[in-house]
Amino acid sequence: MVVLTGQTLTLNEVKKVLFNMEEVVASEESMEAVKKSHAAVTKIVKEERVIYGINTGFGKFSDVLINQKDVKDLQLNLIRSHACGVGEPFPESVSRAMVVLRANALLKGFSGVRPELIERLLELVNKQIHPVIPQQGSLGASGDLAPLSHLALVLVGEGEVYYKGNRRPALEVLTEEGLTPLTLEAKEGLALINGTQAMTAMGIVAFLEAEKLSYQSELIAAVTMEGLNGIIDAFDEKVHRARGYHQQVDTARRMREYLADSKLISRQGDIRVQDAYSIRCIPQVHGATFQALDYVKEKLEIEMNAATDNPLIFDDGESVISGGNFHGQPIALAMDFMKIAVAELANISERRIERLVNPQLNDLPPFLSPEPGLQSGAMIMQYCAAALVSENKTLAHPASVDSIPSSANQEDHVSMGTIAARHAYQIIQNVNNVLAIELICALQAAEYKGYEKMAATTKEFYLEARKTIPSISKDRIFAKDIEACSAWLKAFDMASLTR
Repeated sequence: MVVLTGQTLTLNEVKKVLFNMEEVVASEESMEAVKKSHAAVTKIVKEERVIYGINTGFGKFSDVLINQKDVKDLQLNLIRSHACGVGEPFPESVSRAMVVLRANALLKGFSGVRPELIERLLELVNKQIHPVIPQQGSLGASGDLAPLSHLALVLVGEGEVYYKGNRRPALEVLTEEGLTPLTLEAKEGLALINGTQAMTAMGIVAFLEAEKLSYQSELIAAVTMEGLNGIIDAFDEKVHRARGYHQQVDTARRMREYLADSKLISRQGDIRVQDAYSIRCIPQVHGATFQALDYVKEKLEIEMNAATDNPLIFDDGESVISGGNFHGQPIALAMDFMKIAVAELANISERRIERLVNPQLNDLPPFLSPEPGLQSGAMIMQYCAAALVSENKTLAHPASVDSIPSSANQEDHVSMGTIAARHAYQIIQNVNNVLAIELICALQAAEYKGYEKMAATTKEFYLEARKTIPSISKDRIFAKDIEACSAWLKAFDMASLTR
């Protein structure tokens, strides 16, 4: 059970909720803050104080006053009109994360919603009812309006949900589970959609995958080194401490550990004096990616516990301030940074693939073919890796440098953070496929060199991988191998290796 306080949620807790289906509950203290905040909104409506989003229109309509009898209609109209996302839906894990993050933000007690609304969000999580939320349509300020509106529709019994493996009308599933659709009260519609939870949720899921494949990329590179008789001296701790980046030092240490007792690696001068950069500079390049991921993790954990709607209610309603915490710039920049950093793992991996298949760069059979000429072997797998790397270069273009005015120029600078997060996720899927190709080639190279000579850790990894990826004894439809290897890597737990 994960306890939400609005202040303390961690990535590790979110991971448990998303992938272990851990249930969530709100802390008593946070619910007390929610009650006080809601009481303040009720008082504002009763006193007919003019407050943005409570009794005014939205965006450019902020100067239009709304009659007290219409404040509930105002919130429902907001949700319906803003639910105009398009494209493929977010993965269910991202939708689930959005619901958790929105509940956590509202539990900070600055948003003025009823406790019942938060309880309903938690019920969606615990009953595994996940809103169907289209991916496209958010500018990343004023928050993720379109995606979060599709989430909010479910609370009022509209829209669609994923439930028990099926996509179904929300009202049908709510009725089945004995949940009555909510009628939104003052400010609740705005509080639900004025935030950065779509980009942050997508960012969290992308980060968790990126972190995992970053560690896997080192182990795969270690197998490649054995297939190429790579020089271990370049990973000497003295070299990396001389530079000073602890992530680089850590990568070099892990590489030494993976290859500790290998009979396939070489020493400086045994075969050659130096390896190519794609081998020799693994700690520098992979380590730099970990530096970027550390930055991204820090920003995600702040944003997960942030109040990002507008206006925010302070001092029991005596101070209601319209600000701009919905602006997604911090996450937009972090996602763009992650895009570039993770794309580099594929860039350097593809160069290692080339070294594995190019007979001018190694002493292996050309293209790792069992019968060079008659059998093409891994020739076109390298093409595929090159294509994915090239596509990543386009996707890695920073979304955050773009902006376009909206709402009649009231909202004249936006973050495009959700686009950045979505593209980061696409890049990560491409990187996963490139690493799968490197692993397929590295396994074959290690087999040619004698897998029994591999280090204990890499040999265990080799034998596990061979259960999914058989040796290349003749040409076959390698797309199936890439798909199978990519899926295996996603499921593979590095902790399962005995080291």
